[in-house]
Amino acid sequence: MAAQREVTAWRPRIPGVVEVFHAHFTEYAYPMHVHDAWTLLIVDDGAVRYDLDRHEHGTPDDTVSLLPPHVPHNGSPATPHGFRKRVLYLDDSRLADDLIGAAVDAPDLRDPVLRLRVGQLHTAMERPGDELEAESRLTLIAERLRARLLPALAAGAPRPDPVLARRLRELLDEHVVDGLGLEEAAGLVHAHPAHLVRAFSSAYGIAPHQYLNSRRVDRARRLLLDGRPPGEVATATGFFDQSHLTRHFRKLVGVTPGRYAFARSAEGTRPVAGGG
Repeated sequence: MAAQREVTAWRPRIPGVVEVFHAHFTEYAYPMHVHDAWTLLIVDDGAVRYDLDRHEHGTPDDTVSLLPPHVPHNGSPATPHGFRKRVLYLDDSRLADDLIGAAVDAPDLRDPVLRLRVGQLHTAMERPGDELEAESRLTLIAERLRARLLPALAAGAPRPDPVLARRLRELLDEHVVDGLGLEEAAGLVHAHPAHLVRAFSSAYGIAPHQYLNSRRVDRARRLLLDGRPPGEVATATGFFDQSHLTRHFRKLVGVTPGRYAFARSAEGTRPVAGGG
């Protein structure tokens, strides 16, 4: 089999994310090198072996690997068919320097929940318009990494904070169309982003990004029933584009915006299949 080197890289509009890097290598081996950012790595197929601080490590199954900045490491395939990996490079606004020692000692975390969340984060970052979801997921991932690496410093169970939750809901209601980043919201209400997400989810049983998308879809339904075309509705309700509207509309309503609009009658009395 010919050697393969397939890579995709981009910088999303997520605070603290320096780069997203997806790669498929069959034979390529990285020499010793360093990064000036944290490396958060998951492997979707195959496995990687690497040396960090003169110790050998690997990335099997549900492992999440966290390599600290400025610490030399290399990397090579640990299976005959190579590996597929997804990597996030994060600056120190997401992970503080006090985690470096623990990450050097134990960079590979066997944590299925964390592994699932990192995969979900990558999926969100691939979809323009879902920045609030990606930012929220990254905030909770950073919190879980800290709890795993420094359990003695991890906070206990979060306490309900309905006042804070209501303040965030009011902010989201004010910014349905233009949107609101998690860091910006946290600054406005003077709360830590992770605490803000947990307070909101605990109070309302829904994540902030899900609440915002629900509000946008409700507005889209009304505009579609007014006869406005889906592309125009997407812009008017804060979605990135029509495909972004379609993805969330179908998830919440059960049909596409086009199908929803087609089902309306001139009098607006015809029932729409699949609506909720």
